[in-house]
Amino acid sequence: MSCTLRLPLLLITAVLALAAGCQRNDAFDVVGTLEWDRVELTADAAEPIVSIAVHEGEAVTAGQLILDLDARRVQAQLDQARALFDQQRARLAELERGPRSELKAQARAQLAGAEGSLASARNELERVRPLVSKKLLSPQDLDKAQAAYDTARAARDAGRAALMQLETGSTQEELDQARAASAAAAAAVRALEVSLERLEVRAPAAGVIDDLPLEPGERPQAGAVVAVLLAGQAPHARIYLPEPLRTQVHTGSKAAVRVDGIARPFSGHVRRVSADPAFTPYYSLTAHDRSRLAYLTEVELDDAAARQLPAGIPLQVTFDEQSAGQ
Repeated sequence: MSCTLRLPLLLITAVLALAAGCQRNDAFDVVGTLEWDRVELTADAAEPIVSIAVHEGEAVTAGQLILDLDARRVQAQLDQARALFDQQRARLAELERGPRSELKAQARAQLAGAEGSLASARNELERVRPLVSKKLLSPQDLDKAQAAYDTARAARDAGRAALMQLETGSTQEELDQARAASAAAAAAVRALEVSLERLEVRAPAAGVIDDLPLEPGERPQAGAVVAVLLAGQAPHARIYLPEPLRTQVHTGSKAAVRVDGIARPFSGHVRRVSADPAFTPYYSLTAHDRSRLAYLTEVELDDAAARQLPAGIPLQVTFDEQSAGQ
């Protein structure tokens, strides 16, 4: 049997042995280890580490800067997105304002020219038609005059449509499309602003820096751990509560925690009891099997002196029967 398997089995055996004596004493003990809440801080993007602002073992406050990732690439993307947003916003303003008076005047002038050309083409067609019927001109001359008239009429119609479009202004559909494009550009700017902000890795809560696995200049993968924070104001005792004691211990129950190497006990309270057992299948039905169940329990240490204790130290938690039932 490997060492990694032997230690949990010995711990369970000790826990169950202590549970067997709980019926004969006014207090009962459970063994475990001292732990801190570990928070792994990850890199939001695969960018090199520019600087590290803290050291391992240093206490930090919530929001304090821990390290910086290279922001130049995201900054360039943000600048591009902001320029596109400005362009979309200007286009929307132009559609909402409507065409300029100069464009309308230009369209009127173009329409007047197209109408003059149409009048000339009509006169030429009326002149050529009788001459062709008298065979003074060839049929090809009539075809040319007809084509010129058709072209001039098409140009006149296009000029009218262009002027009408300018005088009518933007349609509701065009305005809706421009507003949607502007909103999408604004959302892209906000997303990149968040990405830029997350390149500054900050402490999510007060605690102590436990590990900084990388050095400045190294490039972590996106999602890789760049710092480990021991969060909170105090450690907690991690124990496995035997099934016979489960009904006597609740969230808020008081306890005394004795840490190896320290004579006096620390006061504490239960902050969490797992609803699911950690050992033995949940579907066990016999009384013997039920007695082997254990529930992960966390007891937070209330004494200020406990803030200096490291993780991993063996300990013993004593529950007073009267306070445990409260």
